[in-house]
Amino acid sequence: MPQAEVHFRDQIPLSDKYLGYNSRMSEVERIERRAASGRDRRSTRIAILVPCFNEESTIGTVIDDFRRAIPESVVYVYDNNSTDRTIEVAEEHGAIVRTELMQGKGHVVRRMFADIEADVFILVDGDDTYDAAAAPAMVSELLDNGLDMITGRRIETSTEAYRFGHRFGNKLLTSLVSAPFGRRVSDLLSGYRVLSRRFVKSFPVLSGGFEIETELTVHALELGMPQAEVDTHYKERPEDSESKLNTYRDGARILRTIIVLLKEERPLAFFSVVFAVLATVSVLLSVPIIIEFIETGLVPRFPTAILSTGLMVLAFLALACGFVLDTVTRGRRELKRLSYLRIPGPDARRFGE
Repeated sequence: MPQAEVHFRDQIPLSDKYLGYNSRMSEVERIERRAASGRDRRSTRIAILVPCFNEESTIGTVIDDFRRAIPESVVYVYDNNSTDRTIEVAEEHGAIVRTELMQGKGHVVRRMFADIEADVFILVDGDDTYDAAAAPAMVSELLDNGLDMITGRRIETSTEAYRFGHRFGNKLLTSLVSAPFGRRVSDLLSGYRVLSRRFVKSFPVLSGGFEIETELTVHALELGMPQAEVDTHYKERPEDSESKLNTYRDGARILRTIIVLLKEERPLAFFSVVFAVLATVSVLLSVPIIIEFIETGLVPRFPTAILSTGLMVLAFLALACGFVLDTVTRGRRELKRLSYLRIPGPDARRFGE
């Protein structure tokens, strides 16, 4: 066949499920594509990233389960100043163990993403609450459909696994993110993610703690990355394992992160809300003054009048800041998008790109 001639199916970089070619594809073509997918899976470098802090009782099980589920993977355990035998147990079970001294899950993830080279990254907590058996299907979903992130949507196997406070907080925070960034996610705080190399190497990790999951989700939504969710079983921690999550403290930190990300990524919407609040307060303060001026021709409450005027000036200043920062943010988003596109996607090797 001449080199310039290219089969039509080789020009389709996305899954048939997304482009609707199933009805026109012959059985031979389906077999060829399934075979190509299998070859791609075997030659794909898969790294399992496990951030840990005092997980001696569970880390061995996590390593064994994921190595059993994906034998071709390499398990990396990054210890975050544990005071128990987490490092020793991880090494005994065959993981590559490294240490991050800056305390906080976000700092650990930043170090992992910078150090490790792979085609597919599986990020999972070391507390043995996530289902390792779901990993192969999640990896296949990411590779077959050319996605950048698969989120393990938690389906609890018992009431103890997912406490009411955590479930309510997750739904509330997910709604706060979905409103400005798009309703494409239903489990914002899941710690079980399968990520492409393109996602990992274009992601500037800024957070330092448990708010890293929020940042991961917003990064994908902001750049319009292809992503999906897969239902996974979520179980309670073993009795001798203690949760590091503080419901109120970490919930407040996540909420603060959402507000900061909203200000940075949606400045016009953020400052429009500030404008509306300041302008409303200004008008409410000015109404009695205006009524009294109409009735008597006098303005006896000068401090209130000055305050009302100042608030209205601040309101329009906030709105002007929103317009200016929106232009700046658009330029930053374009640069981030170009940086993201420089890295080959998860299906590039399969199609010879």
